[in-house]
Amino acid sequence: LQAFRKFLPMFDRVLVERLAAETVTKGGIMIPEKSQAKVLQATVLAVGPGSTNKDGKVTPVCVNVGDKVLLPEYGGTKVILDDKVRTFLFGQV
Repeated sequence: LQAFRKFLPMFDRVLVERLAAETVTKGGIMIPEKSQAKVLQATVLAVGPGSTNKDGKVTPVCVNVGDKVLLPEYGGTKVILDDKVRTFLFGQV
């Protein structure tokens, strides 16, 4: 937890954690790992201050910590913090 608290993205970058895949259906049927789809939803863990525009003003990022966001299927960089895999996204989500 110490490493995560010191980790702050720069510019308009965002750190997210994917939501866990459902392992059991609402009806109680267990879903095999091979059949589980890749989860494209995540929770925002940290947000950079924003990017600087041509006038030198900072444009804030449009998401906040705790927001649920949709992720692209590909993109971002996997980062391991506190023994958990997080995704570091470049640019706004």
